[in-house]
Amino acid sequence: MYVLKRALTLSLGVMLVMSACAPNFSKEQEIVQKTDDSKEKAIIPNYSISSDTYNTTLPYKEGVARGLVASNLNNRMDTDEFETGLMRLAKDNYPSSKYLFQEGQYIDKDTAKAWVARKLTDQQYAEAKKKNKDVQNIGLNPINTNNKGGKTSPIYLSHLVEQDYLVKKNGKEVELGGIMLGLAMNPVNSYVEADGTPKEEITSRAKLEDEGQKIANQVVDRMRKMKGLENVPINIALFEEKPNSSKVPGSFIAMGTSNEGSVRVDGWSKINEEYALFPSTQASDEHGVHATKFNNFKKQIEKYFPNFTSAVGQGFYKDGSLQKLDITIEVQFKGKGELVGFTQFVAGEMTKYFPKNIETNVNIQSVESPESIIVRKKNQDKPFVHIYK
Repeated sequence: MYVLKRALTLSLGVMLVMSACAPNFSKEQEIVQKTDDSKEKAIIPNYSISSDTYNTTLPYKEGVARGLVASNLNNRMDTDEFETGLMRLAKDNYPSSKYLFQEGQYIDKDTAKAWVARKLTDQQYAEAKKKNKDVQNIGLNPINTNNKGGKTSPIYLSHLVEQDYLVKKNGKEVELGGIMLGLAMNPVNSYVEADGTPKEEITSRAKLEDEGQKIANQVVDRMRKMKGLENVPINIALFEEKPNSSKVPGSFIAMGTSNEGSVRVDGWSKINEEYALFPSTQASDEHGVHATKFNNFKKQIEKYFPNFTSAVGQGFYKDGSLQKLDITIEVQFKGKGELVGFTQFVAGEMTKYFPKNIETNVNIQSVESPESIIVRKKNQDKPFVHIYK
């Protein structure tokens, strides 16, 4: 699935460039970013990809916990969805027309690592202090109830990611307007029995959500003690990871809000999102109409092009409705003419089988490299087609 992820990442880049909204070439804006300690000069770039994309300030500020997501999540596909999905959810509270995006500047690496650790018993903490006098017992995961082999307490929280959203104030001045915080919740409890047998236990979504909400309240209480975060809104989204063997990413399951100054999450709402793999038994069982369309699309390609090798689709559903379909097609062509003909045929079949109210993207690639891409934005009549040189 690495190839699929690589292709989807490429697709995202092209989709941004080819956005249906016309780019904004307005003059660069000079701004002053206000913090509690100082004011820093910055600029907003003069090119905006679309009205639906967040601008950032320059020089670009890297997050203080940058790089931890990839090392902490088990499923490679969860890595992208955790961050980009959180940004997608942010638009409900921080619209891109009014807010700027900035990577998290408050929860640093050491803090994040300490929070996703286990809580220590008094004895464990005393022993840890002997090795490192600066160690803190602030882990948000349960104490390990069995250190001698056998079933252990689950690690519920595997990672967290902070995103800051800046808002303009008084003309050229911007300041922190709100925070999105994603909590990645791990449903798989892996352990080894005393006889050496590996075991896995799956935590139910209901239990995972309940534990996530408890952790979220502790996180908010700690964040309110950080300088600059005393009064800003904090939105927390719970992300349910997929097992390492999954061929689709996990999804967000709930969102909570801590209003200005509140030391806990004031209310929660369900998020109904999921990804489906085509073809698969699960897709056939849960999304029969779309599974049939995909299978017929695949059969048409197989019928006319013998060098076609495989097609895999990934559908994104929100509230039970298909929003986006990304398809990766593997080919073994030896001539450019065959590739051009194949791409044209696939573009026609794509518009035939998949309605235009669904964003559809097809990446055609060989073992060596990407060969062509077909992009149709939602409600667009004709797709954009590009064949790589």
